[in-house]
Amino acid sequence: MTEGVGLALGAMVSYGLADWVYKRAAARGIEAHHFLLLQAFFFAPGILLYGLVTGTFALGTPFALGMIAGALIFVALYNFAKSLASGAVSSVAPVFRLSFAITAGLALWLLDEPLTQRKLAGLAASLAAVWLLLAAGPAAAPGGGKSSPWRILVATAAMAIVSLIYKLAANAGGSPATVLTGQASVFLPLAALFALARDRGFRPPPGAWRHGAMAALLLLCALIMLLAGLAHGPASVLVPVAQLSFVVTSVLGFVFLREKLTLRKGCGLAFAVAALVCLAGS
Repeated sequence: MTEGVGLALGAMVSYGLADWVYKRAAARGIEAHHFLLLQAFFFAPGILLYGLVTGTFALGTPFALGMIAGALIFVALYNFAKSLASGAVSSVAPVFRLSFAITAGLALWLLDEPLTQRKLAGLAASLAAVWLLLAAGPAAAPGGGKSSPWRILVATAAMAIVSLIYKLAANAGGSPATVLTGQASVFLPLAALFALARDRGFRPPPGAWRHGAMAALLLLCALIMLLAGLAHGPASVLVPVAQLSFVVTSVLGFVFLREKLTLRKGCGLAFAVAALVCLAGS
């Protein structure tokens, strides 16, 4: 087994549950800009406290890379949250998490990670999965309207670059606390300024604080585990394993939200799982 896969599997579960919280928040009418700011309120002090307690926080290049990731992940998560407001979580989450295909391709190209037949098959299967899931209909959630495919594609591309930055930061010796504190130092101000500009104030609805706290905790766990794994293993393997999280989220959507499992959507999920199996086992 590739080194770091165990940590990537832990990140997979946490990511899947976090995406579910995103969907539940959207279903309760919590606006994306409110949700992201509330999440940042809990995430930023949480990762700083983790760094201070473990003694692993330090300034330097990995911190600067984390700052770049902070700007990109705001774009990714905002568009992801907006897509979930009207899109079925069983379609939106898989496409978002298939950002691993872009990350794997960039890692093979820029980081000289080896290209095996299994990795090539996995990337081909991931492209088929994206096409099937995007074409499975407008990805409408029960009671919702249409979800723009361009919004989720922007989110997916931005998240792919973030994952590559995590690997670059890990290669530069950055600890999870260093990289994620750098990320939070940009994400929190961006989220605050955006929310204040939209509302000329900050008035989140009841229950929003609880959802923000839950998402922050789950993402904190996922990112710490993923970054710890990337310090030892290849991005073209560990990032895909972590992004298997969409299977967890999709199953929750089918069971609790009674989202329709069409033949095309089922085929898309099957291709996505096949892609991840190929990449993780390469």
